[in-house]
Amino acid sequence: MTGIPHIKGTIAPIRETIIQHPLYSEIQRIEDIRSFMQYHVFAVWDFMSLLKSLQRHLTCTDIPWVPKGSAATRYLINEIVTGEESDVAPDGSRVSHFELYLQAMEQAGADTTGIADCLQQLQNGKPIASVLDTLPPAVRSFVKYTFDLITTAPVHVQAAVFTFGREDLIPDMFLALVTDLDRQFPGQISLFKYYLERHIEVDGDHHSHLGMEMVQELCGNDPVKWEQAAQASKAALEQRNALWNGILEEIKSFVA
Repeated sequence: MTGIPHIKGTIAPIRETIIQHPLYSEIQRIEDIRSFMQYHVFAVWDFMSLLKSLQRHLTCTDIPWVPKGSAATRYLINEIVTGEESDVAPDGSRVSHFELYLQAMEQAGADTTGIADCLQQLQNGKPIASVLDTLPPAVRSFVKYTFDLITTAPVHVQAAVFTFGREDLIPDMFLALVTDLDRQFPGQISLFKYYLERHIEVDGDHHSHLGMEMVQELCGNDPVKWEQAAQASKAALEQRNALWNGILEEIKSFVA
């Protein structure tokens, strides 16, 4: 079996493990939301980095411009970039999903110094490997996997991880918990709730379909490419599960 069904079949067990992860039911307090966000923001950030890597591979980002790849894949990746980099904020203005997440963290009182320091070090020219060494182990492993892909993996593998390793992993139960907490703490996590709703509506639905079209276009009829895409997506989800384990440990230690 090849194609999209092969990837979905390969990742099904680990994907179900993530959807049923005990982390979600453990989040009961505003402090738990803050802990979650302080870890999860790195996944939001490196997702944007993987997105830009795909755009670099699939479109011409140099001057002078020359046609690159197929118009179909150019359209698909540019459509996703537009949504991720300039979505609609609650007030109707434009905002990237990453910047929206930072705003949500600030509203919730979550500590943004970890991600801010990371970005500042990178902007100052510090190598990504050195910056990652300063992060908590679960975050470091997760982000390192992404940047290793960006550095070494062929574009069809990157596209598969982007599509199947990240999207559509927020269960209804988690959104219900956040909605309940939003009622308990009005004005503190409304932006986080909005982010999750947009993630489900845009990333998990529209962008997921675009991503699958992109993977189909890039893998074509090559069974080797489909197998590479499937195994990399599975590995990405295993990294996500490990990240969730790290957040759960953090929350439990905080409670103790």
